[in-house]
Amino acid sequence: MDQTTKPEAKKVMLSGIQPSGDLTLGSYLGAIKNWSERAEEFDCYYFMADLHSITVRQVPADLRRRTIEQLAGYIACGLDPEKNTLFIQSHVPAHAQLGWVLDCYTMFGELSRMTQFKDKSRKNAENINAGLFTYPALMAADILLYQPDYVPVGEDQKQHVEICRDVAERFNGIYGDVFKIPEPYIPKVGARVMSLSTPTNKMSKSDTDPNGCVYMMDAPEVIARKFKKAVTDSDTERCVRYAPEEKPGVSNLMSIYAACTGKDFAAIEAEFDGLGYGAFKPAVGDAVIETLRPIREEAQRLIKDKAYLESVYRAGAEKASYIAEKTLRKVYKKVGFVAR
Repeated sequence: MDQTTKPEAKKVMLSGIQPSGDLTLGSYLGAIKNWSERAEEFDCYYFMADLHSITVRQVPADLRRRTIEQLAGYIACGLDPEKNTLFIQSHVPAHAQLGWVLDCYTMFGELSRMTQFKDKSRKNAENINAGLFTYPALMAADILLYQPDYVPVGEDQKQHVEICRDVAERFNGIYGDVFKIPEPYIPKVGARVMSLSTPTNKMSKSDTDPNGCVYMMDAPEVIARKFKKAVTDSDTERCVRYAPEEKPGVSNLMSIYAACTGKDFAAIEAEFDGLGYGAFKPAVGDAVIETLRPIREEAQRLIKDKAYLESVYRAGAEKASYIAEKTLRKVYKKVGFVAR
């Protein structure tokens, strides 16, 4: 290679999770586990989406605690701060600043079709605020500030990337090539972990049934109990077989077991052939316990080291702000704002 040729820049990947509740097994298997494997290939930005959290009323002290604990969880899951940019969303003002600009380029009809707005409006009928309605514009700002190539999302989150792409293309159509158009990045295994109690619903920290959701910081005995109570299926064959339409409960447990052990569905079916659900459910629980044990122990250690975590989020915000403000200055110039 010619010595004057620069090495090809890494593609950029970005994602964030709201600290509105503790991180779940679904958060880990569906998102964070895959993030940690991407650091060598991509330039990665991951943040605690605290601005998004306040579309639903939060207890301030709890929000602060969960934000810091989420950062500790990110690092414990393998997100090395030396290889990934980890930051708190509200520490980078450009998110809110670009969010307002993109509010003005996002159509009312687009926002009204968002399923998350409809779902949260039903659950929080007494607090249907403007932020709950316009949050996709802020989410588009979160993404577009860093000009990422990919945004890791679950299958159910593709709508958010689609509206971001629509807004970016609309803006580019008016002002030229300002934003890179990002692609959704959907992992193939463990991408969507469902509730243990209602396997037709995604596992969520807002699940009303405490047995439906496994948290990353749950004690081993709590995890074991939740899996023993996990809903399987009311069929008569009671065999471990992957069939999401016919057997959503068992298929969900198989997806979890596959993500924790690396085994494919055929191997799992063979392993539990003739053993039934009574043997299968505790085995899945044990696999989850051993997967989460080192993460929980490391997160607990990190949470006590407040000075280290502060150094991480300060450095992360500094790097993120440098990149984000370059994009924001370009946008401000394009729309006609006077330079500061």
